[in-house]
Amino acid sequence: MERLFTQLPVDVPAAILCVLHVGPYPSQLPDILNRHSLLRAHHAKHGELIRPSEIYIAPSDHHLVVRRSHVTLSRGPRVNWSRPAIDPLFASAAKIYGSRVIGVLLTGRLNDGTAGLYEIKRHGGITIIQDPNDAICPGMPASALKHVAVDHSVPMADMPRILIRACKDVAARSQEVWRAIGKGGPSHA
Repeated sequence: MERLFTQLPVDVPAAILCVLHVGPYPSQLPDILNRHSLLRAHHAKHGELIRPSEIYIAPSDHHLVVRRSHVTLSRGPRVNWSRPAIDPLFASAAKIYGSRVIGVLLTGRLNDGTAGLYEIKRHGGITIIQDPNDAICPGMPASALKHVAVDHSVPMADMPRILIRACKDVAARSQEVWRAIGKGGPSHA
């Protein structure tokens, strides 16, 4: 994640929500990212508003879920033997934000992320995985590649460029929709 986030610009037109499988153990990820990234990284707080250009990280032993314009934290059942797990975040974001979601799945064991990426894809979002051949633990991206028609499977070296382009594309599409609505265009957008 450090390699990815150090290359994102401070004005990236997206909020970034992250899950790292740390279980009940303390996570130092915000401290690590804040030493290297231009974006502010912090553990998400229950009910916190989602703002662009910030990194929200699931705290230890809590699922991170999207509810409209804010995040919620849950100590619900483990998903794929993990809490936090990425599937609850992906599925909730897809349900709320639809085609404006970009799901990124990096190295990891087992299959967490596959069902969530499927939901993102089903709702018209963009799916990006780390090439399993490039991953330290290829299980998660390999599972996603096997079960989801992912949009991009790339090595980590290419991930920042692909993610920045995807963020800009989604932001541009969203602005076009709002302009159309403002001019009496499609109200279903």
